[in-house]
Amino acid sequence: MDATLLHTVSDGVATVVVSHPAKRNAMTAAMWRALPGLLDGLACDPAVRVLVLTGAGPTFCAGADISSLTGDDDPRALAVAAEEALAAFPKPTLAAIRGFCVGGGSQLAAACDLRFAEEGASFGVTPAKLGVVYPASSTRRLASLVGPAWAKYLLYSAELIGAQQALRAGFLNELVPAGRLDGRVAEFAAVLAARSQLTQAAAKEFADGRTDRDGYWEEQAAGSGDTAEGVAAFLERRAPRFTWTP
Repeated sequence: MDATLLHTVSDGVATVVVSHPAKRNAMTAAMWRALPGLLDGLACDPAVRVLVLTGAGPTFCAGADISSLTGDDDPRALAVAAEEALAAFPKPTLAAIRGFCVGGGSQLAAACDLRFAEEGASFGVTPAKLGVVYPASSTRRLASLVGPAWAKYLLYSAELIGAQQALRAGFLNELVPAGRLDGRVAEFAAVLAARSQLTQAAAKEFADGRTDRDGYWEEQAAGSGDTAEGVAAFLERRAPRFTWTP
């Protein structure tokens, strides 16, 4: 099968699939280049409330397909551009991980807001095997997730860790029994899609350290109607119908 990024949108959830089965879903140069544009399109789609990133078949993403690079390609720059585009996606993002999540795959997973994995998954940050300097932005993002000690452990050793270790380190939000990942991700994505996009968008900015728009979000909250709707729905014991959109 060709190396490509697939996507679907259903019930408010956009699913992006890294598909390169011949090489455990390693990202080619073309795939790195395509991801930011794909994300831009999904971010502008009012039907999309949540983004799920996953891999085709039994693997999430085994890194970068080095054989796809040409002499003009800068693999670090390609990966960072894709990672930053994913981190900047304005709606909740969730990585659904099974199998290998290594190298560039770990970069993509770390750039998502949340990470759910299936038992048996393996994780690694491997530039020390290649003598590559891991990007500063990627290092900071990893350290913010797992803390400096675990970030150094992963970066210094380039060793793979199991899903239980990744959960203890704080890289994962949930670890799901084998065979139940898709169902759990669909269930949780539906929860996210039902919540206030206003709350989520503001929370994402604040949690990521972008607090310069506090006044903007106060204005949005005052004029959105979401708060009044949420309170009314609670009192009337019904599901809220939030209307604010980015």
